[in-house]
Amino acid sequence: MRRQSVVECLIASTVSLVLAVASLGCRSTRSSAPPPVASTATPNAESIPSTANALAPPVASTSVTSDRFTPVPLPGANGGIGFDDLTFAPRLGRLVAPAGRTGKLDLIDPATREAVAVDGFATTEGHARGHEQGTTSADEGGAFIFAIDRTTKRLDVVDPKQRKIVANAPLGGSPDYVRWVESTREVWVTEPDNDRIEIFAVAGTPPKPSHAAFIKVDGGPESLVIDNKRQRAFTHLWKASSVAVDLHSRSTIATWHNGCSGSRGIALDESRGFLFAGCSEGKAFTIDVDHDGKPIGSATTGNGVDVIAYSASLKHLYVPGAASATMTILDVKDTGELVTLATLPTAKGAHCVAADDQGGVWVCDPEEGRILYLKDAFGASVTARSPR
Repeated sequence: MRRQSVVECLIASTVSLVLAVASLGCRSTRSSAPPPVASTATPNAESIPSTANALAPPVASTSVTSDRFTPVPLPGANGGIGFDDLTFAPRLGRLVAPAGRTGKLDLIDPATREAVAVDGFATTEGHARGHEQGTTSADEGGAFIFAIDRTTKRLDVVDPKQRKIVANAPLGGSPDYVRWVESTREVWVTEPDNDRIEIFAVAGTPPKPSHAAFIKVDGGPESLVIDNKRQRAFTHLWKASSVAVDLHSRSTIATWHNGCSGSRGIALDESRGFLFAGCSEGKAFTIDVDHDGKPIGSATTGNGVDVIAYSASLKHLYVPGAASATMTILDVKDTGELVTLATLPTAKGAHCVAADDQGGVWVCDPEEGRILYLKDAFGASVTARSPR
């Protein structure tokens, strides 16, 4: 996520434009797409009906207008925000949006779309839109939230009830992703500049993290997802591969070709054993973790893919493209096949996404410093299981 060069970005934008004209029919970031609608007030349940942005399932895959999304402003944004990672905290029932250089970790109620902020992270003056400042990744662990701060190189523990940082620990390197491991009560933090994952043990109340180990991941790690059912962690190498790491031995036990030229986003269907890879060149792949990483599905998406998200209830994969300014919604069949339901215009640079437990999809809008909300009303995928 952090190593995409300027040249790669220019190439991605050029490829995106060619693909848009030739096949996808969706707007690129250099097109004359209308500017997003400005919003100055935080939406609430009374002002925005829950069905206002529901999508009617199309007859065929199409590009639809960006008014399908509802803009959700964030506290203290005042311009662009360098978003990176978005997650949904099921125990807390909130979208967790680390807001970069603003110094805030924003918690958004899916029902009301109201955001409250946790302060105390590093701030940066100006309207920095790169995701190199402040807090950019967070994950729920028990009754707390663990968040990284790139500026201070610190792992912070947030009590969402008190809305404040209650503990912290220094990081061994520049962080990217943070994920909670329930079975071992550990926090895993990717440090791609050092080709490794740093592990923190957690004990006490409030939980105090302490360094426990490093796991070397040469050529990575990019993205991170935890499989509690199989006691595995999955991450990508930057080029073409995904790796499986045992949570207890802390060793790499498998490396699989994932179909990408540039591996970026990761997501998991834990129940069906599907690992999803989002590719920077504008593709998504499904690999079967229960059958030695067998490739079982693929789809073309918008260009400039980074973060992806999966809804286990709807069996939908969400793949935004930062360069194409689109999001592709993919239906995931029981075979692992990926079927395109729609390609929706989003915003320039919109590269991160999360799915909540109410059928909502949340896409970051770095240029405007806000989140775009969409109600996914395509309905859950219903297919008969085929042997793999």
